Amino acid sequence: MAKQSLLKRFLIWKYKHISKKNFVLVLSILIGLLSGLVSVTIKNITYSIQWLLEKSIIFSKDYIYFILPVIGLFLVYLFVKHVSKKPVELAIPSILFSLSKKSGLLKRYKIVYPLITAPLTVGFGGSVGLLSPAIASASALSSNIAGVFHVDRKTRTLLIGCAAAGAIASIFKSPIAAIIFAIEIFSLDLTFASLLPLLVASVSSVLTSYFFLGDDTIFNFTATDKFTIKDTLFYLVLGIGTGIASIYFNKIYFSVSAFFNRFKTQRKKLIVGGISIGILLYFIPPLYGEGFGFINDLMSGNHISALGNTPFEAYIDNIWVIIGLLIGITIFKTVAMTITISAGGNGGIIIPTMVMGSALGNAVAKVINNLGFNFHVSEANFTLIGMAGLIAGVLHAPLTAIFLIAEITGGYELFLPLMITVSTSFLITKNTVEHTIYTKELAEKGALLTHNKDQNILTIMSLDKVIEKNFIALKPNMSLGDMLKEGVSKSNRNLFPVIDDEAHLVGIIILDDIRSVMFDQTLYGTTSVETFMSHPPDFIDYNNDSMKTVMNKFQSSGAWNLPVIKNGKYFGFISKSKLLTAYRRELINFST
Repeated sequence: MAKQSLLKRFLIWKYKHISKKNFVLVLSILIGLLSGLVSVTIKNITYSIQWLLEKSIIFSKDYIYFILPVIGLFLVYLFVKHVSKKPVELAIPSILFSLSKKSGLLKRYKIVYPLITAPLTVGFGGSVGLLSPAIASASALSSNIAGVFHVDRKTRTLLIGCAAAGAIASIFKSPIAAIIFAIEIFSLDLTFASLLPLLVASVSSVLTSYFFLGDDTIFNFTATDKFTIKDTLFYLVLGIGTGIASIYFNKIYFSVSAFFNRFKTQRKKLIVGGISIGILLYFIPPLYGEGFGFINDLMSGNHISALGNTPFEAYIDNIWVIIGLLIGITIFKTVAMTITISAGGNGGIIIPTMVMGSALGNAVAKVINNLGFNFHVSEANFTLIGMAGLIAGVLHAPLTAIFLIAEITGGYELFLPLMITVSTSFLITKNTVEHTIYTKELAEKGALLTHNKDQNILTIMSLDKVIEKNFIALKPNMSLGDMLKEGVSKSNRNLFPVIDDEAHLVGIIILDDIRSVMFDQTLYGTTSVETFMSHPPDFIDYNNDSMKTVMNKFQSSGAWNLPVIKNGKYFGFISKSKLLTAYRRELINFST
């Protein structure tokens, strides 16, 4: 009670002395610091697990490590079954769904659980990334802080965007790319009111990372090979290659996920997934873990170290074997990542996307340099720009891809080739695959927020809030007299649903249709409701129709009221006037 009283007094003081804009900035600083702390925490837990396993006598021998991901997945399985009792969710889609359908409200357990399940998955070698779990934890923390201070829905959405930006800025030390990611992925409005909190959160998160981790960066690389005009065609080819690879990434993800969904129990998924990952890791060791070491080795020109100890060691001196192995990593990284997630692991797709792109970019450069036509391109630059091409294609986030790689390299020397490859990859993928892994299922549910403001308002509107139930229902065999006595005289509506004994809607009575006969007493006992009822011009399916569909049905039918059917039974009515009033209210809230 004392805490509630103190909070209440603070909220009153804040309302009197701090403007909303300034308070949002204060919260964005706090969320940036906490997001940085979350990212540092999840990295340190994971690296501690990896260090312990590397130093372990049991797993020190070569080729033994391929069983570690199975152990990690089994530990996650035990945690989910006996402790959390909550299924592992894909981070970004669950956040996007919360923003569109739950006013950005995220449960408290989502702050802690990713900090346990993701390190167990990645620390034991699961082929996924830590970035998305860090974003999930930071976003849940942001949502609950927003709830404590009673901020509105729009501000809560912005603060969740700040949390996502903070997590990315902390991990990559790239604040500009972090801001753009939040805008592209979370469909935030690019205004000064939203840009400043995102900037403040990103900067404070980077400072947190510097404080705990120093100036060490994930990628220790500076671009030294400058872009030359003769390489334009090659970067265009790389863009086409990364575009095709992005489509492949999308298709494989949903195919492998669908395969695992056929198993009815999580235990079966774990067994099949664990065996599959073990086999893949045995033949392709770089699929183990996140893969940052693999990327750094490629950028430094050490492809032997990047590939590690493989069963193809005897042929490693042949450059075409190297190219084949790199293409194999490009192909199977997606498979390993999806199996890890489908088998119950917790991790993200962003880092695997970068690993896949780096392998493809390096392979393309090696092919160009070894064709025998005296062509030469920078393998390091192609490694970097291959990552950007995959990020742009897989995430549909071209600006994030460009600025992330530009910030990683410490400058903008590669800006032009980045634009060539990224735009080509994005155009190919966007015109082939409409929705990303993050957004496909949300779009199918009508729960996807975009940069289309009208569409967003329809998405966040709740059907329950516009359904009216104060209609008196009539029975089809009821006489005209009884209808007037039990229905018309007791209702202030001019519309009456007609339902059978099982609550199925069989028709409607409109008062205007019976006005000419309602005072003819000779018909009171000789005619029934069934005589005068008509069929509605359309109906709304509560379980399947989105608000956009509801709007379209009103427009196409020309009706002012449409019945709502839930599970096959009558549920209520929606009036056009109430629908438009609710739309206008949401528009005002969304725009202010």
